Parts: sequence; structure tokens; C-alpha cells
Amino acid sequence: MIRVLLSIFFTVIVSTQAAIAQNNQDIAWVQIEAQPSLTVTQQRAQFYGRDLQDVNGFSLGGGWYAVALGPYTQADAQTVLNVYRSEGLIPIDSFLVESSTFRSQFWPVGANLLDLPAKVQPQLGTGEPVATITTPEPEAEPIDETPRQARASEAELTKEERMQLQSWLKWAGFYNSAIDGAFGRGTRGSMAAWQESNEYEGTGILTTMQRAKLRGQFFAVLEGMDLRLVSNSDAGIDMQLPMGVLSKTTTEFPFVQYGASGDVPAKVLLISQAGDQNTLFGLYDIMQTLEIVPLTGERERKDKSFVLTGQNNKVVSHTEVTLKDGNIKGFTLVWPVADEERRTRILGEMQASFARTEGVLDPAAGSNAEQSVDLLSGLDVRKPKMSRSGFFVDGSGTVVTTAEAVMSCTRITLENDYQAEIVMTDDARGIAILRPMTKLAPMQVASLRGGDARLQSDVAVSGYSYEGVLGAPTMTFGTLADVKGLNGQPNVKRLAMNALPGDAGGPVLDSEGTVMGMLLPKASQNGQNLPADVSFALGSDAIVSLLSENGLEAIVAQGNGAQAPEDLTRLGSDMTVLVSCWN
Repeated sequence: MIRVLLSIFFTVIVSTQAAIAQNNQDIAWVQIEAQPSLTVTQQRAQFYGRDLQDVNGFSLGGGWYAVALGPYTQADAQTVLNVYRSEGLIPIDSFLVESSTFRSQFWPVGANLLDLPAKVQPQLGTGEPVATITTPEPEAEPIDETPRQARASEAELTKEERMQLQSWLKWAGFYNSAIDGAFGRGTRGSMAAWQESNEYEGTGILTTMQRAKLRGQFFAVLEGMDLRLVSNSDAGIDMQLPMGVLSKTTTEFPFVQYGASGDVPAKVLLISQAGDQNTLFGLYDIMQTLEIVPLTGERERKDKSFVLTGQNNKVVSHTEVTLKDGNIKGFTLVWPVADEERRTRILGEMQASFARTEGVLDPAAGSNAEQSVDLLSGLDVRKPKMSRSGFFVDGSGTVVTTAEAVMSCTRITLENDYQAEIVMTDDARGIAILRPMTKLAPMQVASLRGGDARLQSDVAVSGYSYEGVLGAPTMTFGTLADVKGLNGQPNVKRLAMNALPGDAGGPVLDSEGTVMGMLLPKASQNGQNLPADVSFALGSDAIVSLLSENGLEAIVAQGNGAQAPEDLTRLGSDMTVLVSCWN
């Protein structure tokens, strides 16, 4: 309805603008933006012109350029300002100015609403005068408001506009008190400091032009970002997005995705689904499995909302989601590191503009998209840098694994769910001992064999051969080829077995179900690659010794007779654990 009324209103305004200019009535303009770049201001004028009438571009002098709407009478200009601000079509800090604020018009091309005459000179050969474009003389600095006039224009600011002015001064480093909209001694002092820093007289009262310059400085970092109010009716979300670097890519429940459209590797998700608190908590857990939410960062979950932040050496990620009236809505912003000021500013604009509208995303959205176990709703699921095997050695969940599995990890997990810390590593022997951060109750604890098994006896390794893809360990069978390593190492056992990389760290069981060693990673010996069926294990005696040195008591046993293959498989599976290294 507002749009219809405003359209009728503009019909009246357009019909009276010529009369306004001719009669030199009390003309006013709505200044909506100022930039220190003519090219950028032209682009912004074009952008606003897509949706708004009466868009003009003017020089302000001093290298600054403005986008303004008009000309209007004072009353009409105030109406336009109020309606457009309420609809979010122009920035909240837009304000009214007089024609004297502007120097010359550059947009639309050829327009001259300030009624400045073109210079005239004779056309050679005819003697008749014609209007021509000449090289303009350097512009003189415009006459600024007096302190009295500045105070009068300042009095017209709303509390929100005064708070915004304080926030700009705070951003510029001149104000460090509360953002309350009250212009007391602290605010006046910061204004004077800013004025002096920008070669103005330090009156402590910012003129309209000075406020425009401060605003321009604040928004200069966002040049080219094209912050624009985006309304997504599918998700039921309206918010400002930096469409200068984004474009909509896919919609796959519960996300509407916007990916990078240029050199800035940014990403935005609009999150929308129906649900209750259980749904919200489930989404909280799921979001943390995604590659776009790095492991390092704050996590905060409340009854009806959550916030996830994360950072790695490539991106900074921020997610916030709320549950209201049975609808779960929110967003994620992913931005490259080393661009913190721009990221913070864009995040602030997104937070301030986020608005819920009718409806939520259809659960069937994107159901025909390509499926993959490595994707969740079209987003990459985080995968560990490496996954290997390990096994429980006591009732509190202490795990023995290969040292290879825990090298240069940001985080170490057991079975993907339980975080673990390193008790010790012995790179020379290739072993590591891990302790879970929360106490676990293993289904089975390894019984370590005392002494060597018989040569050529049957052995088996229980391990995550495919690094967790199958979700459970597998059993690989072989024989004990030698009780020493190739160079006679007494703590190393040579096996005739075709093991895979994921099996490393797993328990090597004899036919009686006791653990005779830990499988070591395959490695070249003296620069020579060994046959595929040659593997090595660190002997159980060395494992018992290392556990004892670290105050841990191992279970040592001789075995109770040969076990059936299916019993051996169940025994090995119950003591084997997936060890993952994450970055």
C-alpha cells in the first residue's frame, strides 16, 4: 500500500519540479550516499536508479561526490526521506540538504537541475553562439556551515542517527565511551579531535558536510561490496548482503547458498527450516561437521539460539541461528582471513538488517541435487587430515596408536566423537598413547601377550582399513614371519600380511586372542620399497614397558587356547578404535 501511495505522490512531485526550479522555492534534497570516487558514485547512482525515482549525482567539492534524490519542497523531501528509510530502500543515515551543498551535477548525464548555465562561445565559420562543454576550472572549496548552522542541522538528527555518528567516531579511533546518542563532553571532544585530524577547526560540532565526510570514511572500506537488501521469499529472510562479491548458487534444504562471484572467496548461507528445540540442537551439531565452520572458535548454545564462530589459516566463519514461533532461521558468513575490518563491518550490516518474513524453506528444496557421502545439503563435510587405528589398553579408555596418527594435529578424536589428548609419543618406536578428554567405558580391553608367539603361527590385525569409511573395523589375516625386524630389532615383529594404511596402529592378535603387538605404518627400508605382503608390528613387550613408564598398568596374559575366526573378529572389533587427526 505504501508503494502505491508513494507512486501517486511522486506523480504530483514530478509535475511540480519544473515550477520549483523556476520559482526558486525552498528546495530540498535527500542525500543518501557520499563517496570519494566519481566512478564509484556513478555506479551507486545507477544502482539506486533501478528502484527509485529522481536519482541524481552531484559534486560536493574537495574530491567528494554525492547521490541525492530530488529536487523537492522541504515537506515533500521529508516525506520521501521517511518513507524510503522505513522501507529500507535508502540508508538509515540519509538526511536532507539544500542546493547550496552541491557544486555541479554529473548524473544523469546532461542534467542540470541546479540550473547552472552552460558556457557559451562562438562556433567558427558561423558567428553563432552554441553551448559547448569546456574544461572546468578547479573547484573552489564550498562554504561550510557556521557552528550555529551546524548545531541547528545537528538538532534535526534522530537518536539513532546520533548513535550512528558516535559509532563512526569510535570506529575512527576518536571515541571510546557508550553509544547512547547523548552528545556530552566526551562526544564533543571526540568530534573536535576528528575535526583537527581532518584539518578542520575543532569546534566540537560537526557540520552536515563533515558528517558526510566521516560517513564516507566509514564506508570507504566497503567500496565495491555493493551492500544490498536481498529478499529471499523461499527462506523467508530479508537482509543486507555484499552482492558485489556474491551471487546466488544453490538452494538445498535447509540452506540458500551464495558463493563467491569474483576474487573474494566469500560465502553466505541463509538458514531456514521449521522445527523445535530438538531440531535447533541437531542443527547446532550438524553445522560443526561442515568444512565452512573451522574447529577453532567459540561455540555458544542457548535454549532458543546458537552462535558458532571458527577460524583457520584461510577463513573466518560466523553463524547465528534463532528459534521463534516454530521457525529456525539464521545465517552464516564465511570471509577470508586478513580482511578483518571489512568482514566485521559487513557482519554488522548483516546482523542489523536481518529480518524474518513469512514462510520457511521447503524440505524438498534441492532434493534432486547430486548426492555424495562427502556432502551435506551441497556443503563439504569436514574430513580429518588422517585416520588410523588404535586399541584400548585400560578400563578408562586409554588408547595406544601409531605416532603417525597424531603428528601436527589441531585436534585428535576417538571414533570422531570423543576428543583425546596425547600422553606421550615415541617417534623412534612409532607409538603414541592417548587419553580421552572424557572417561570412556570400552567394550573390550587388550590383553597384551607376554613373550613371543610361534613363528609361522596365524595372526590377524583389527583396523579401520579404509580410514573410517566403512564405520567399523575389519580383520586382516596373516602369519608371523619373524620375531625380529629386518635388521634384527628385537622389539619389531615381521608379518606376512597385506595390510592397508588405515590399519596402522591397530592390535595384532595371535590365534588365542592376545595382542602380540601394534601394527606399524608401512615405510621403505633404507630407501627400498618392500613387497606388499610385508608388514611390521611393535612387540607387546615394548608396549607394556612404555605404558609402565607413563604410570599405566597393562593387562598381560598368555591366552586360553585357539579361538574361532568369528570370535577373534568380535574380540578385535570391540577393542579397536578409530583415531583421527584434524586441522
